[in-house]
This record gives sequence, structure tokens and C-alpha cells, in this order.
Amino acid sequence: DELVTGLKKAIKILDLRMNTRKTIAETEKEITEEFSLFDSWDDKYEYIIDLGKKLHPLEDRFKINENRVKGCQSTVWLAADFHDGLVFFKADSDAVIVKGLIRILIRVLSGHSPEDILKDKLDFIGEIGMTTHLAQTRSNGLLSMVKQMKNFALAYKLKSDSTKNYEHGRAEPKSN
Repeated sequence: DELVTGLKKAIKILDLRMNTRKTIAETEKEITEEFSLFDSWDDKYEYIIDLGKKLHPLEDRFKINENRVKGCQSTVWLAADFHDGLVFFKADSDAVIVKGLIRILIRVLSGHSPEDILKDKLDFIGEIGMTTHLAQTRSNGLLSMVKQMKNFALAYKLKSDSTKNYEHGRAEPKSN
């Protein structure tokens, strides 16, 4: 009976976790904790590469010049979609380590509001040592990917704000 009760509680907790979207901060904390499990940067690189191997391939229709991230040594395509007030990202790259990096960023930012994406400083990147352990060109590429994701969020925020203004009978954008 205790085993059955324990299993029911565990299933209930898992259901709650699966149905509850984590905040950006919660996901960043999880990633920081995951990276703290590794003793060396070789192990961390291997983990990033493994994540990259698990990134879902981007459909060819999204592999267009408009979706290329400028400033990356590797070819990186980043696409975004906006529905129900949330931004969803998908990406691909020709370099497996970059696939891992973008997969981490997608895990953190995808499925959140433009406002939440824009206000988050992504401090976890420094906390896990990415800015100091990546080669300068990779670090620049990582920052370019972050910038592009924030640009998508800003565009969707502005589009959403102008739609709200229009729906409320206002032709002028809201003043802050």
C-alpha cells in the first residue's frame, strides 16, 4: 500500500511538472546545476555536443538567408513563431557544438512571452563559464544567437502591442 501511495504521489508530481511551464529563471537554474555536475570543461563540451546531437533538425524551408544568424563562425539558422502570446524558437547549425549551444538557448527562452525574453539577462551563460571557456569566435556567435532571439521577441512584442492598440481603437502606439 505504501508503495502504491508513493507511486501515485510521484505520478501526480510528474504530471504537475509536465503541465507547469517553468520560468526562464527556473530553467537557467536547472542548467547551471546540470553544468555543475561536470568536473572538467572537456566533460561540459561533451555534454553540449550530446545536446546538439539531439536538436531536432530544422525543416529546409526555414534554412533561408533571412533566418541565418549573422556574426557566427558556423552557419546557424534561427526561426521563431508567435502564438498565444508566446515565442517559440527552432534552429539548426552545421556545427554540432553550436547545435548544443542553441539547444540550450531554446530550452531557456522558447515558450515564453516577448516581455520575459527581453527582460532576462541570461546570466546563466556566464555562471556556467560559457563566456570564458568558449573560443572568442564561438562566444561571439553565442552572443549573436542571443541577440537574434531577443530581436525576434522585440518584433513580436511590438507587433502584439500595435495589434492591441488597434483592437482598442487607438491608432497611436501606447506611450510609456
